[in-house]
Amino acid sequence: MSLIRAFPGLRPAAGRAEEVAAPPYDVMSGTEAREMVKDRPWSFLHISRSEVDLPLSVDPYAPEVYAKAAENLATMRREGVLVEDSSDSYYIYRLTMGSHTQLGVVAVASVEAYDNGRIKRHELTRLTKEQDRVNQVSALNAQTGPVFLVYPSDDRIDDLLSNAAEGDAAMDVTGSDGVRHQIWVLSDKTRITALTLLFEQLPALYVADGHHRSAAASRVAAERRAANPQHTGEEPYNYFLSVIFPHKQTRILDYNRVVKDLNGMTGQQFLQAVSERFKVEAVDQPVKPEQTGQFGMYLEGCWYRLVLAPQRIPSTDPVASLDVSLLANELLDPMLGIIDQRTDSRIDFVGGIRGLKALEQRVDSGDWAVAFALYPTSMTALMAVSDAGQIMPPKSTWFEPKLADGLISHLL
Repeated sequence: MSLIRAFPGLRPAAGRAEEVAAPPYDVMSGTEAREMVKDRPWSFLHISRSEVDLPLSVDPYAPEVYAKAAENLATMRREGVLVEDSSDSYYIYRLTMGSHTQLGVVAVASVEAYDNGRIKRHELTRLTKEQDRVNQVSALNAQTGPVFLVYPSDDRIDDLLSNAAEGDAAMDVTGSDGVRHQIWVLSDKTRITALTLLFEQLPALYVADGHHRSAAASRVAAERRAANPQHTGEEPYNYFLSVIFPHKQTRILDYNRVVKDLNGMTGQQFLQAVSERFKVEAVDQPVKPEQTGQFGMYLEGCWYRLVLAPQRIPSTDPVASLDVSLLANELLDPMLGIIDQRTDSRIDFVGGIRGLKALEQRVDSGDWAVAFALYPTSMTALMAVSDAGQIMPPKSTWFEPKLADGLISHLL
């Protein structure tokens, strides 16, 4: 089995991409999703968040939600809104957000490579969310949410993708967030073979975002393999929908934290405790950390710059040296008593795309006591964690720009 391969994508018919394209299914609340589909009968949210077409009382994980998604997918195919290509193709995908651009390829990636660790992960999954994706894929008989993969940047691959992204795009959509999504179809067999072989020479791919989707694909493949006495390994279920970008082009933003209380301390007592491990400097403007070991802290209406002494930063452990780990090990756990960020209701997470103002608003509301701004995790650090077979702390990365749902799906 090849690491990746081309496939006949299911995509919007000519001229209909703008009607279909939707944000990823997991970046909005149910209320926001219902608002987004108003006057948009062909939005892909009718498939990815099909509870929008059911009463509010229906549980988002109820069987009728998955059945409705399958019904809506069938309708969009029957009405010619979504059409499957007639031949195997790769799809070149360019994302543009302001001055930032990244160019990758939509392909299907090997489940076997994922199971064997050649496609490397860095997060644990939650059973409820993983089962949700299994149910969705099984009901649709399709993978509609792509896994965001990263490959170690390779000039030969980069050049091939760049050359394929010439002329007018087959799809060109700008979302409400201002992100532009362009897709070119690469159906030339010679270039498909060349791209497949170049990827085959790579040591590994890395899951950047989509751990629940990739885990679900593995489970669905195992179920279908066991149920298929004629299994060959070439069936579509042996691969999962992916968008793969070079690591040097991806952008990870900060993933910040807010905490409910000061663990019984007053603000002054907390500052004193922090100053025993960090150099603390009061500043008159929001603090956006500029390097590892530096943090912004917003407490009682004031910003502080926290700097951890270099000797307190581990140099050989790829997980312990992450800023999210440094904050946890040096402050959140010993001072605030937050031991497990996955389960502790006293902590919440704020994506860097919302800006530092969002941290001020959370604390100023009175519902949260203190906020921390972090230096972003680097793609190199993420790959080092994956290569070491380790797991990153929760909410370590926030990727921007986000992929769109609905532009390319993979039928099983």
